[in-house]
Amino acid sequence: MKPDRSCTGSEPRQQGRFAALGAIAIGVMVLAGCGGSDGGSSSSGAASLKQTANAQASPPTGNQPYVDPVAYSMNAGDGLAASQVAEKAAVMNYTWTSGSTTVNYTTTTGHLTAADSKGNPEASMSYVAYTAPSTNGAPRPVTFVYNGGPGSSSIWLRLGSFAPTRVATPDPLFGNNWPNYPIVNNTESLIDTTDLVFIDPPGTGLSEAVLPNTNQTFWGSDPDVNVIRDFIERYIAVNSRSKSPLYLYGESYGTPRTDMLALALESAGVHLTGITLQSAILNYFADATEAVAITNSQAGLQLATDTVEGYLPGFAEVAAYYNLVSPAPASQAALAAQVEQFGTGQYNHFGQYAATWALSQDGAPGFFGTPVYPAARTLQSWVIPSSLTLQALQGFFNSSPLETALIPGTTIGGYDGRVSLPNSDPRLQSDGDPSDILLTQPFVNALATQLPNYLGYTAPNSAYVPLNDNIINVWDFSHDGQPMPDTIPDLLGALQLNPRLEVFSENGYHDLVTPFFNTEKQLARLQTVVGLNPNLQVSFFQGGHMIYLDDVARPQMKADLALFYGARAIPGALTLTTLPLAWRDEAAPGTPTGSTPTATATAP
Repeated sequence: MKPDRSCTGSEPRQQGRFAALGAIAIGVMVLAGCGGSDGGSSSSGAASLKQTANAQASPPTGNQPYVDPVAYSMNAGDGLAASQVAEKAAVMNYTWTSGSTTVNYTTTTGHLTAADSKGNPEASMSYVAYTAPSTNGAPRPVTFVYNGGPGSSSIWLRLGSFAPTRVATPDPLFGNNWPNYPIVNNTESLIDTTDLVFIDPPGTGLSEAVLPNTNQTFWGSDPDVNVIRDFIERYIAVNSRSKSPLYLYGESYGTPRTDMLALALESAGVHLTGITLQSAILNYFADATEAVAITNSQAGLQLATDTVEGYLPGFAEVAAYYNLVSPAPASQAALAAQVEQFGTGQYNHFGQYAATWALSQDGAPGFFGTPVYPAARTLQSWVIPSSLTLQALQGFFNSSPLETALIPGTTIGGYDGRVSLPNSDPRLQSDGDPSDILLTQPFVNALATQLPNYLGYTAPNSAYVPLNDNIINVWDFSHDGQPMPDTIPDLLGALQLNPRLEVFSENGYHDLVTPFFNTEKQLARLQTVVGLNPNLQVSFFQGGHMIYLDDVARPQMKADLALFYGARAIPGALTLTTLPLAWRDEAAPGTPTGSTPTATATAP
């Protein structure tokens, strides 16, 4: 989600390579997004969950707007009284078209109550769903969609990706109409393939805990997964979707959430057909910039050399965008393969600079010891094998973050390195990431001014919170006995419980927050499991963290997802056997990485 200085047009997608959102909390007085439960508006109090679990309302014959009188709070210590909890929703009907395809669909916007295994209410969860009738008599798939953060609502995926309408950004450019981008018919919507249910975790959107729980009760890796599992079970029960193929789609922190959630659902007897991991961070230990920030200790540097190598190919793609790769690469895929090979060959050498590099990228105050950077002659010797210019290499191995070191006088985006602003732009004073600036206000404007009428839902006593900055500041990242989540063991567990589970990984070449090579290396850890042959496919697209904003990438993503939902092979996608080998200093997937001693000097 970053701006590009100039759009060079559409590079043809290259096939067959073998190789959290910015922190801004904004209140909007409406619930935005669209969704649809299959049976129209439902209503029940928290105490009557068991009685209404199988109640199916008659299909709506017309639109049913809803004014929600509840005053929801996203504060850490707040929760709703049981008497305030109601499962009510607005229901609206529309028609979507793409070429010769027409789909009549329903949006449902409101709340359902997640309850624990004993029927005790946990949280009143806001959601929006798009549903359509089956055309062949078979149950349509249902995909549960969420962003990450932690602390993000689902508006970014809901308004930007595969719903029937989307905010038309000029990504990676700002365009002349920033910050008022139009909402348009989304010809790449997945409504012709699957129903879509967008979920707001507690403390985001209009989702609030139910007393005696408070919102902060669910602000941690494990309780977050459990409450979303319980919401999904509730949605399936209310809408009689137990026979539908079930999918999960998570972005950013939503990808470790997906691995953990897949295992939680499979363990609870809710069997999934597939999961999509978009812009993934599957193991926090393998990203030293995140690990240092979370642990606030030198222990976070355990896999720092992996981090340096993991970031370099994505950085090279960004450098190529700014013409800082020579000769110009034949394709984005070819450059990725070259730089991955270069980084593998230099892995031991990178170890000398790993701690310095990771700490400078994290912005940590000071260094543990004397800063160490490659000598000028070393950088010069890397120019030919990497194809990176000396300016690009100096921008990577630098005491400044990547976003400010690559182009003098310019800040590039972290979420999408193609997005840039001059350092003098006043907008950077309140948000240092041009990618966030490109999107945040336009999405909030669209949410406030256009979607209430479309969805038929208003909440006059509440403020919808797109991103709750207070959540990540107190989030309990611990999982599986470790201070941070390594979720490859969770993914393995889900695959062992359900060997037919389909897994699709989508990666943006220009994402500097969750770089694609890190994801390749993490998924490759599954190669060590004897007898494991998962249906795993890994694809790459031009674009940043929010890949779907790119007008070239989005149609390609739609085409790949259609194949994925059809259980077909995706052209050019990597599989488990064609992924590069995992780093040797990381744990086998049956053991969390945090329990593995560091070995950053060994070959990868």
